[in-house]
Amino acid sequence: MRFLHGYFIAAAGLLHASTLALAADVKAVRLWAANDHTRAVLDVSSHVEYKLFMLENPARLVLDIKDSKTANPLTAQPSGMVTGLRSGVPSKDQLRIVFDLSSSVRPKSFLLPPTEQFGHRLVLDLYPDGVAVEPVSVVKRAESNGGKTGRNLVIAIDAGHGGDDPGAIGPTGIFEKDVTLKIALSLAEKINGEAGMQAVLTRDSDFYIPLQERFEKSRTSKADLFISIHADAFNVSTVRGSSVYVLSQRGATNEAARYLADRENRSDLVGGVSLGDKDATLAAVLLDLSQGATADASANVAQQVLSALTSVGKAHKRYVERANFVVLRSPDMPSMLIETGFISNPEEEKNLNNAQYRGRLADAILDGVRNYFNASPPPGTWIAQHASPKRHVVMRGETLSDIASRHSVSIARIRQVNGLRTDAVQTGAVLKIPGA
Repeated sequence: MRFLHGYFIAAAGLLHASTLALAADVKAVRLWAANDHTRAVLDVSSHVEYKLFMLENPARLVLDIKDSKTANPLTAQPSGMVTGLRSGVPSKDQLRIVFDLSSSVRPKSFLLPPTEQFGHRLVLDLYPDGVAVEPVSVVKRAESNGGKTGRNLVIAIDAGHGGDDPGAIGPTGIFEKDVTLKIALSLAEKINGEAGMQAVLTRDSDFYIPLQERFEKSRTSKADLFISIHADAFNVSTVRGSSVYVLSQRGATNEAARYLADRENRSDLVGGVSLGDKDATLAAVLLDLSQGATADASANVAQQVLSALTSVGKAHKRYVERANFVVLRSPDMPSMLIETGFISNPEEEKNLNNAQYRGRLADAILDGVRNYFNASPPPGTWIAQHASPKRHVVMRGETLSDIASRHSVSIARIRQVNGLRTDAVQTGAVLKIPGA
């Protein structure tokens, strides 16, 4: 037996038992191959208690589900690393499902609650053993910088939901997961067309990724910014407008406690500083400093993006909102979640299903990101070394005072460089920004 998921019982190598135990029927098993793993989804009638363990020679993954049964022997078309599947009842209170594999795997598992379309589901993600899980990368090579020095800014784009998690469903049946993926792909293409920028995607097709894994993958890619794309829903169909969220203080505090308690995270880099060799007090201070800088950066770039989105359509709120979203909890990577519109609103659902409109959303998001990094380029990046003079696209509602404050220069200097006679600026105007 092998060590799996960090839990080990010598007698059987058992792994991952959920805390909820109810008698449940397993209705079906579905398999498909994602870009870096194979997914098995079991449709179950309620919460289940289950255990996993690996067998070798030949490679098999065994799933035991307590107090469960199936009306007929389970079957599924082979896919990815799963070459076959069979089920049986080794004891009266246990259903056993055996997955025949092409090679050893490292499984991850979780339960999904019912949605409008699906009931309870048990999901198994089977990763090749010994292969690190990396995000899908939309790669723009260094030569796209025209041979100039300085690294690319890395922008991580997370398409919300996916796979067996459709997200919100519009009045005509459009899934949020499909809308978010199309916007993410469009945004990635536009980012990769920018000098000095490179996009990475947490997913590039229809599969689900656990929430915490989304920002952890982005941190592995050393992303300078994390953007999670969603489409909101409400039980009143007239509600509309885009929103931008950053992490609430409560969520940041909770995540800080987890990082400080988790040895694996403490040995990781937080804001470029290793916490593994620091005592608890110093680690807490360093993490607090890192989180403070990250929170400020998140709020600033989110405000730029929200301002840009108002050029496409109505904003649900005129200010950046705060919430305890799991995907925003990275302590050292500026992060925001964008609700691109209300898919529950018939007009906005129609817009979100339109490629031209999605392209305008992607353009607006890029405008906001560009404005932020032109004002605050990370050291060593191409933008920091070569984007001179800095430029700022005036967004709806911005004043010259706002722009001067954001770029840490005086109003007089901006007027002088741009030949402005008054403080009035027009939406869409491109201003040269002098050095601070």
